[in-house]
Amino acid sequence: MKITIIGTGYVGLVTGACLAELGNDVFCLDVDQRKIDMLNEGGIPIHEPGLEEVVARNRAAGRLHFSTDVAASVAHGQLQFIAVGTPPDEDGSADLQYVLAAARNIGRHMDGFKVIVDKSTVPVGTADRVSAAIREELSARGAQTEFTVVSNPEFLKEGAAVEDFMRPDRIVIGHDSSANGQRARELMKLLYAPFNRNHERTYWMDVRSAEFTKYAANAMLATRISFMNELANLADKVGADIEAVRHGIGSDPRIGHSFLYAGAGYGGSCFPKDVQAIERTARQYGQDLLILSAVEAVNERQKHVLGRKVVARFGEDLAGKRFAVWGLAFKPNTDDMREAPSRVLLQELIERGASVSVYDPVAMEEARRVLALDLGEDKLSRIAFKDAPMEALDGAEALVIVTEWKAFRSPDFEQVKARLKQPVVIDGRNLYEPAQMTGLGIEYHGIGRSVLTSK
Repeated sequence: MKITIIGTGYVGLVTGACLAELGNDVFCLDVDQRKIDMLNEGGIPIHEPGLEEVVARNRAAGRLHFSTDVAASVAHGQLQFIAVGTPPDEDGSADLQYVLAAARNIGRHMDGFKVIVDKSTVPVGTADRVSAAIREELSARGAQTEFTVVSNPEFLKEGAAVEDFMRPDRIVIGHDSSANGQRARELMKLLYAPFNRNHERTYWMDVRSAEFTKYAANAMLATRISFMNELANLADKVGADIEAVRHGIGSDPRIGHSFLYAGAGYGGSCFPKDVQAIERTARQYGQDLLILSAVEAVNERQKHVLGRKVVARFGEDLAGKRFAVWGLAFKPNTDDMREAPSRVLLQELIERGASVSVYDPVAMEEARRVLALDLGEDKLSRIAFKDAPMEALDGAEALVIVTEWKAFRSPDFEQVKARLKQPVVIDGRNLYEPAQMTGLGIEYHGIGRSVLTSK
């Protein structure tokens, strides 16, 4: 099938590369010439395990093309996937300017039946706005070309996106009941047929329900994270072990084990903006989503938990003290620093007079860029970016772990003790067992793991 992907960001590039991997002829469009040049030269603008190999393989096979030519992109695919960014606007709503610009470009150039696929995460009702934008452009041209808009939200985890796309647990497609809607359904069914050979994974529904499903899924996951973080903070006070609690409640099949890990708060490109966007939608309809308001408030507070633990151990004034930080990206297997808890921690440490040595396996360059914006070049000079995790420990008062990279799970603890000024570990992801750390002579502070000694 001939497919056009509009946008070569995280969602667009993964979608385009994986659809090409299935044998389709994929044309990826982006207005950023620098990004297109990089892709055509064999580079990848994002860090995503396995993606570089898929892109290279399909470029070499002639199934994957990158260009800034809008007219050519519209002419290429009967299926036009809109996979551009929807950043949060000032009021928390999703900014649809790039989605609607893509729709208008399609309307300006299309000369035959097209299925426009909303792949970007968009609020309920966006398909109607996309349709209106296309109709306006067709009307301005005096054209009568037929089209339809469907919703096909992505459910990709950063760090596992290629695997998620190639082995989906569900495919959600929303279409209308018109003749063109039914025509679109058949094309989408054909496109996703390779994923349904073992069993049917596609969930068909109306367009608005499909748009709503994406937000509902992310809001539910964010809720579970904030719920466990709030319980973890209480566990610290009452002397319970949140890891034991997690196993205890996760064994209930009505609850399950997924997304019950306490930590330093969620970040990234999806959960923060999607929770805000669905809250904004609700307010437009005169409803307050009280649970999600609490989820967001808890998460913002949780991003300060590591800073609070540092202050509780070392005092309010951190002048002259150096701390080591392992992990900068908001989660492992990505270089994404958007809404990362590390940014909040580093700002707090620097504001209190500390200096910091940091290490992350892949996010160092991106972290340097965003931290320069957060702190300014003067304060950024108090952050040392190290080439190896152990190098960050030299002369530090304590090690603070922010991101749960696998490389941090089993370090040489004797070397950790030897390099730190004092053996203190503040673990924002509960990677280690408190009893093991105590046995090794390490002062350990986890999230919700301060078990009181029985009297």
